[in-house]
Amino acid sequence: MSEKRLDYISWDEYFMGVAMLSAMRSKDPNTQVGACIVSSDNKILSMGYNGFPSGCSDDDFPWAREGEPLDCKYLYSTHSELNAILNYRGGSLEGAKLYVSLFPCNECAKAIIQSGIKTVVYASDKYADTPSVIASKRMFDSAGVTYKQYRHTDREICLIV
Repeated sequence: MSEKRLDYISWDEYFMGVAMLSAMRSKDPNTQVGACIVSSDNKILSMGYNGFPSGCSDDDFPWAREGEPLDCKYLYSTHSELNAILNYRGGSLEGAKLYVSLFPCNECAKAIIQSGIKTVVYASDKYADTPSVIASKRMFDSAGVTYKQYRHTDREICLIV
């Protein structure tokens, strides 16, 4: 009898990998963010990435970061976390875990809390000192949502085409 292989990826590697792969669907030229929502028994419930709402053409809306508000992406784009929450069609997300490539902003934090997600695993916290992320952490702490940074491994995962 042969033994099982021992070099399989962990749940955290798997779900963060799905979030990172989802980010690759984003057409944003500056920041690509992906999210993956997982049940308590490690089943993928939903995924999302940052982009414009369904029916809003990626060619007709602006991708600019600076300029007049109506000429910038911020009033039109939906963040990956909110997209993943809105994409879910299965009922309650109570007790779920969210894997996301960038720490959630305050607006996404509100949606995460209201949806019942209890754990956030994030890859990057590059905006940690901004009021938006500080507010997110304050709300998460108050609402009992735990958050932790994903610990990168030295494992390289290649997708063979």
